[in-house]
Amino acid sequence: MTHASIRIGLVSISDRASTGVYEDKGLPALQAWFGEVLANPAEFVTRLIPDEQALIESTLIELADAEKCALILTTGGTGPAPRDVTPEATLAVAHKVLPGFGEAMRAVSLKYVPTAILSRQVGVTRGASLILNLPGQPKAIKETLDGIFAAVPYCIDLIGGPYLEARPDTVAVFRPKSALRPSA
Repeated sequence: MTHASIRIGLVSISDRASTGVYEDKGLPALQAWFGEVLANPAEFVTRLIPDEQALIESTLIELADAEKCALILTTGGTGPAPRDVTPEATLAVAHKVLPGFGEAMRAVSLKYVPTAILSRQVGVTRGASLILNLPGQPKAIKETLDGIFAAVPYCIDLIGGPYLEARPDTVAVFRPKSALRPSA
């Protein structure tokens, strides 16, 4: 079976990693996860930027509107610290807010750490792009994606994106029977 290609925007948001104080681990963790799970060929459009709301907003707009990424994932900047402004930037560029994603991401993280209640992650759409805020640590990125990805492909279907599928024995993608496509 031939799988549709997808463009995925990956944005690591960190003052220190963006200035070279330490190596960014968010982008490699995201790419590794998709390499293991996604059945579709993917083109990644990556950005490593500081915690600056205007820059986060313009980056998300660029990835959605100009780069035509069907899925955009951010990592970092979702806590309560003064410089954590990823959710504010994401909401500022949103066309629709999908509260269930934030609720589900926090519920997944609460299985591992009690500080998950401090997270302010959000999920939104902008045109035909789904934008999700993920945690910053590679272990937490994997745990979160493992917990929520089952709903991501159908959401992308609903907003006009490509038909995504996961590799067998990874994440069980869920779609209503009426939305399933026959396997070739």
